Amino acid sequence: MSEELAIQASLIRRRRSADFGFRFVAPLALGSTLNPVNSTMISTALVPIAVDFHASVAQTGWLIAGLYLASAIAQPTMGRLADLYGPRRIYLFSLVLVAIAGLLGDFVPSLGGLVFVRVLLGIGTSGAYPSAMRIFRVQADRLGCAPPRTAMGVLSMSALSMSAIGPFLGGVLTSGFGWHSIFTVNIPLALGTIALVLLWVPKDQGPAESMSRLVEEVDLIGIALFAGFLLSLMVFLLNLDRPIWLALAVAVLLCASLVAHSRRLLKPFIDVRMLARNRPLAVTYFRAGLVLMMVYCVLYGFAQWLESAAGFSEEKAGLVTLPMSIVAAASSLVGTRTKTIRTPFLISIGATLIGCIGLIFVTSATPVWLIAIAVIFFALPQGMFSTATQAAIYMQSPAEEIGTAAGLQRTAQYVGAIAATSLLAIMYGRHATDDGLHKLAIVMGVISAALLVGTLFDRTIPRPSHR
Repeated sequence: MSEELAIQASLIRRRRSADFGFRFVAPLALGSTLNPVNSTMISTALVPIAVDFHASVAQTGWLIAGLYLASAIAQPTMGRLADLYGPRRIYLFSLVLVAIAGLLGDFVPSLGGLVFVRVLLGIGTSGAYPSAMRIFRVQADRLGCAPPRTAMGVLSMSALSMSAIGPFLGGVLTSGFGWHSIFTVNIPLALGTIALVLLWVPKDQGPAESMSRLVEEVDLIGIALFAGFLLSLMVFLLNLDRPIWLALAVAVLLCASLVAHSRRLLKPFIDVRMLARNRPLAVTYFRAGLVLMMVYCVLYGFAQWLESAAGFSEEKAGLVTLPMSIVAAASSLVGTRTKTIRTPFLISIGATLIGCIGLIFVTSATPVWLIAIAVIFFALPQGMFSTATQAAIYMQSPAEEIGTAAGLQRTAQYVGAIAATSLLAIMYGRHATDDGLHKLAIVMGVISAALLVGTLFDRTIPRPSHR
């Protein structure tokens, strides 16, 4: 009898593995890579774009900020739309936007037009991950079982892998086919994913909700206020050489309006009440925003310095940063195996401080292998720190608010990326130089040192054994 039960259990496991097998996971994993690869591919293309459009670092910074500004708003919004209108429908819609953006990127004649394309890419690529997670949940509910951890892990590892090779891929495409190709490559990626989704992903069950539910369930006013706040703040920060004080005043006004508006709603776009009553979670977001700001400063600023000051080609610049990205992906796995959360935080921030010290002594005449060693320390805050932050948020958030908390984590990440573009504009001016890199390293070093001390004595960091 026990043998028969074992055989039945084995058959059930095989059936579940097949239901969450390659055909189911592949289209979801492929789409989830589009945001990270587009985030990092452009790092080695910023300099040639600046040359073609006679733009400064601050002006090309809008190419970075545009995608992250759109992503910060679109990620949680697309997730809610997937709940209302069906994840497969929203997934396909978002992939169509990515294909259109890839097509437009080959024709736009101005930097402003290219920023619009990046915003469209941010919106389109933001639909993939929340839709994929919802499709996993629907499949699991249909089968009456939890999805295999391996299948779920493919999503995160695919995103990390593509993020790792993004700068190298961008360098190869830019040097071989011109910077337009980093946009054009989205066309076959999006169309190929659409074909796989149509073939292998189960159709949505039931009709989509009416448009009236959109107004009821999605905080459109909160989205507009948050977008206006970030946009006006960016206008001020990217023009500090000639400050636009009106933009700062508008940012303050919109921020206050957003807080007041969010306090009146049960399901606001930005849940300020949760942040106010959950100090440990707010501290985690603040720490994550600062660390990821420094990560993005290196990701984009270092590639610009390699090409502008050190004279590297786009392809070689991608090669120099490739080891850092590979170590980042590997360190994320190490972060999941640590028994505490404070330890990976301290190691990651300490590595950032060491990396900043190393960059202070790097010049355009430094041998390439020493340059690669100096920047590789920034791998740990990309990988290990991110996984530890996910664990902290999971443990610090009430079960009924975990979805909102996870969405705010992405928002903190995107705000950090937007802040990085402003800091790069301040430190570099028209273009990257040795002096600009050293100033950037000093500022990041001071922030890292303060974070290291603060994290060492932070009593809000949870202990895994307590839950």
